[in-house]
Amino acid sequence: MYAIPFLDIPPLLQAGGCVRLPGSKSISNRVLLLAGLSEGTTTIHDLLDSDDTQVMLTALRTLGCRIESDESHDRTSLRITGLGGRLQVNEAALFLGNAGTAMRPLTAALAMLAATQGGTFELSGVPRMHERPIADLVDALRPLGCRIDYLGQDGFPPLRLLPGALSSSGALDLRAPIRVRGDVSSQFLTALLLALPLLTEQQPATIEIDGELISKPYIEITLNLLARFGIEVQRDGWQRFVIPAGSRYRSPGSVHIEGDASSASYFIALGAIAATDAPLRIEGVGTDSIQGDIRFVEAARAMGAQVSGGAGWIEVRRGRWPLAAIELDCNHIPDAAMTLAVMALYADGPSRLTNIASWRVKETDRIAAMAIELRKLGAAVVEGPDFIEITPPLRWAPAAIHTYDDHRVAMCFSLAAFNALASPHAPVSIRILEPTCVAKTFPDYFEALFSVTRTAAELIPMITIDGPTASGKGTVACALAERLGYLVLDSGVLYRATALAAIDGRIGADDAPALAAAAEALAIEFDSGAIRLAGIDVADRLRHEDVGALASQISAWPQVRQALLRLQLSFRRLPGLVADGRDMGTVVFPDAGLKIYLTASAEARARRRLQQLEGAGVSTTLAGLLAGLHERDARDQNRAIAPLKPAADAVLLDNSALSIESTVEAVMELWQQRRPFA
Repeated sequence: MYAIPFLDIPPLLQAGGCVRLPGSKSISNRVLLLAGLSEGTTTIHDLLDSDDTQVMLTALRTLGCRIESDESHDRTSLRITGLGGRLQVNEAALFLGNAGTAMRPLTAALAMLAATQGGTFELSGVPRMHERPIADLVDALRPLGCRIDYLGQDGFPPLRLLPGALSSSGALDLRAPIRVRGDVSSQFLTALLLALPLLTEQQPATIEIDGELISKPYIEITLNLLARFGIEVQRDGWQRFVIPAGSRYRSPGSVHIEGDASSASYFIALGAIAATDAPLRIEGVGTDSIQGDIRFVEAARAMGAQVSGGAGWIEVRRGRWPLAAIELDCNHIPDAAMTLAVMALYADGPSRLTNIASWRVKETDRIAAMAIELRKLGAAVVEGPDFIEITPPLRWAPAAIHTYDDHRVAMCFSLAAFNALASPHAPVSIRILEPTCVAKTFPDYFEALFSVTRTAAELIPMITIDGPTASGKGTVACALAERLGYLVLDSGVLYRATALAAIDGRIGADDAPALAAAAEALAIEFDSGAIRLAGIDVADRLRHEDVGALASQISAWPQVRQALLRLQLSFRRLPGLVADGRDMGTVVFPDAGLKIYLTASAEARARRRLQQLEGAGVSTTLAGLLAGLHERDARDQNRAIAPLKPAADAVLLDNSALSIESTVEAVMELWQQRRPFA
């Protein structure tokens, strides 16, 4: 996951390959709660690992459920031993983040258990959760006799659930139908459906819907999962639901979570926009999905996508281009419909999405948020209480997309990076602010996106950090790459790795053909500080002085440099690259967007190297290091091939008196000045 303040996405040109989706959030949190309430042990496979599921798991542990990893399967499998409808803990404070799929059903279940078995529970979340309405659920629970207090603003979390019932008998009363509005959030009905089987061993419970029920497909998911756990709900259309007397949760033993259909929408859209040579394959969810958002496929086809699929897979490629503008009632795909709003940027006219009032009460006011961010890109947008209309940009503008701590906003707007396909003469980059919000449902979304997208090398952002030995190039480059989410290339490591291979292979420093062959055969990997050659971590060995000295010698051979050039160029990958060395800006990446040349004095560099070596337990002297640096500088500056010198357009930065942090900040400021978002 890109745990950084912003992620810049360059113009993207094509999509292809295969992506596997994480488990459905809607299914995952429902199954977790059902397993927690049931008798017996449930093994859950392919569970989504996200912020929302983590808060539900933490809540279940707090309430006394036993949760274990199932080592006999994979790391996404858990074994949950449920409560069997009996409280193990009678007092707890539960923090539920911004997870509506945890807050709403836990409120209903714990309110009923607290009333019938005695208990006091406080439920809270992030500030946005305290702005998401819950009054309709509370108003449905209080007539039963549940005691619920608002701890802040009436109608919103946080809540306190109290022991005992409001009725004179001290019991909850299920004789009258429970009434709930259908036009606010389907999560309120889901919460009641999941909780009421705790009360129906002796008597039935009836729920009646006032008005039209929105987001019906999510209720279908709930009913389907209830049946798997032994609860057969009887219903009269979408207006009346009855949980029969004698209903009781029983574990099905094992449950597999299918991939998230809402998350599939981004890749279905991606295929419709950019899969031109071959289809984009999506695995983990298919046309047989129980999730309502799978009907996003119909909307994508209406806009021109070519879609095929089966059990557990979908393949999409571009059909019509530009995409066809649509007018669509999106009540059946409320979450996935957000993806249509960005697809509309690539349409041949205005698109109108209606019946999306529920967007207003999600993680943010999604109608307002989408309108604001779409306008930044150049689109004309009309918004209303339950609709949005988007006219594609006449001229695209680079935009820093504010994500409102809403995962779906971040993922939707990543698709705007394909604007080069709609505006080939003026492609623009997209900046996603606070990309970590995708952790709510799809922590590795951007990694998955970049794995199936391609662009021209010259469009990939590049920073080069050149300079003499011990100037801090590598440390600065690594820090920059971490700040930006970019890959890092330490070209000096490649030469040192070649030198190490030469030492191990007993290749002489003057045997240019053999050295070039060794360079060509390097199987090098960079992984979180480790540097592996043929799978073995050699980071410590690469720091040895004999390796560095030989690397400086062999770097003068044209054959070696040519062999390593191809390897260096291959590191220019999405979303960007920071490369450090002695000729990154002059020879390897002369088109880099920012070239830095560090000019620390030999004395300052010698002191730094001394500190490094002493910290590693290597005995040396400042005078010896200084002499070695002067010798190496002279050799690097006077070699015939690619002598050490700054590129003509490089920024010279003397960091003799600067810390690494100050140097990084200086380079970041220069980089921001050259980005189109300032």
